[in-house]
Amino acid sequence: MKSANNILFRPWEELKYLQNKKLRHFITRQLYPFSPYYRRLFDDNKINPRDIRTIEDLRRIPFTSKKDFRDVIEKDPAKGNLVFCLQPDKDTIKKYLPKTELVKFMLSRALKGEAGFKAGLEKEYKPIFLTSTAGTTDTPMPFLYTAYDIENLKEYGKRMIATIGIKNERLVNVFPYAPHLAFWLAVLGGLAAEVFVLSTGGGKTMGTEGNIRAILKVRPQFLIGVPSYVYHILKTARSEKLDMSFLNRIILGASPVPTGFKLKIAGLLKEMGASDIRVFGTYGFTEARCAWGECPTDIEISSGYHTYPDKEIFEVIDPVTGEVKGEGEDGELVYTAIDARGTCVLRYRTGDMVKGGITYSPCPHCGMTVPRISSDIVRASNIKNVQLSKIKGSLVNLNDLERLLDDKPEINEWQIEIVKKNDDPYEVDELALNICLSPNVDKDEFSRLLNAEVLCRAEVSFNRIRYVSHQEISEKIEIESAVKAKKIVDKRPR
Repeated sequence: MKSANNILFRPWEELKYLQNKKLRHFITRQLYPFSPYYRRLFDDNKINPRDIRTIEDLRRIPFTSKKDFRDVIEKDPAKGNLVFCLQPDKDTIKKYLPKTELVKFMLSRALKGEAGFKAGLEKEYKPIFLTSTAGTTDTPMPFLYTAYDIENLKEYGKRMIATIGIKNERLVNVFPYAPHLAFWLAVLGGLAAEVFVLSTGGGKTMGTEGNIRAILKVRPQFLIGVPSYVYHILKTARSEKLDMSFLNRIILGASPVPTGFKLKIAGLLKEMGASDIRVFGTYGFTEARCAWGECPTDIEISSGYHTYPDKEIFEVIDPVTGEVKGEGEDGELVYTAIDARGTCVLRYRTGDMVKGGITYSPCPHCGMTVPRISSDIVRASNIKNVQLSKIKGSLVNLNDLERLLDDKPEINEWQIEIVKKNDDPYEVDELALNICLSPNVDKDEFSRLLNAEVLCRAEVSFNRIRYVSHQEISEKIEIESAVKAKKIVDKRPR
């Protein structure tokens, strides 16, 4: 594995040349020979793998989506997920590898013997670990790693740590202990970077008070976790009038992080004695088995997510036509792995819409030359079809409401419920808001102004706004027990 410093500051033209080279190598020597799913996809679409030589050539290849994974797994639950894994054996090695690569395999077998050769293949290609999607909007799907992928995961974590600027400081990881990417990236990245990391397992394992005691004992400069739970910890610590002046770097993952929310976090830390505060957003998804971070900037400025061009290729496409967009243009993010084993995806449609697309100029804050994804990302799972009348439905982008509510300094915590009017499955849909406000806020006036702003922003309004206590909202969003706080809940009958 190459270190981050060898990659992250090279000129973009050099990085693009490296991407093209690794793409060609990965397609012809790994993906096509050893992936049952993609070999069939190439053959069915009459695509010669040797014709995929540059990033632009990817446009010849059909997209892969979550639906493709679900269809394959539903067809064969026992073996479906393995179809996306690289699976070399004697027959595929002999039949599909280029001659130059085949000679290397034959030489390896001759030198190591049959047993040694098989052990070498298993070390690189045998699945030994998995993470899965959280399952908050669909059935959880597993993604498999080999020992090779575990080393990559360590490298990704190490690079994120370098981007964020963690050196010899302590870090407390409050991501929930689960087979999910965020937790393991923090753990393995810390080990690879030789940074002290205490992983508490989140609220379900130690409870909020246990996490606070751990933070006070370790006195970390950095805290990493799900935004809602980190906010809950800091809010609880502030209510207990604790001194957390040692903590001034917050890393948030697994959910979008609007600027207003970052300012709320900074405000809590400032009240507990901290200064020079930085709050970082990260972006990742299980299918990539990777995540990307922002570099240190002022809270109200985002550097964008710094990617790893020697490991992956990102495209931005028109979500309707599939046309590839230009630099800085809005669209849907599409991901391609170019250095993976285990579960591999090519031209994977994330469903995530990015405003501002991808930038290829050097980062003005840290000088890195890697492609940067705009931090203004909208999760497609939060765009709901809401039946606002008996005649037709409307697509409502709840991401807009989420950002609006997170940005409000008067709001401590909230939850949106999508329900049927009078609990009648044949009636229209309604939006209900459960909300915990800061003290001394005029609720009637706040409701009036909030619904006016919501109507302007999203062209809908809340049918009901219910003010609840901090304890009740914490129980509703399952802040202590859920992998992600349940901020948007669809209670309509399926």
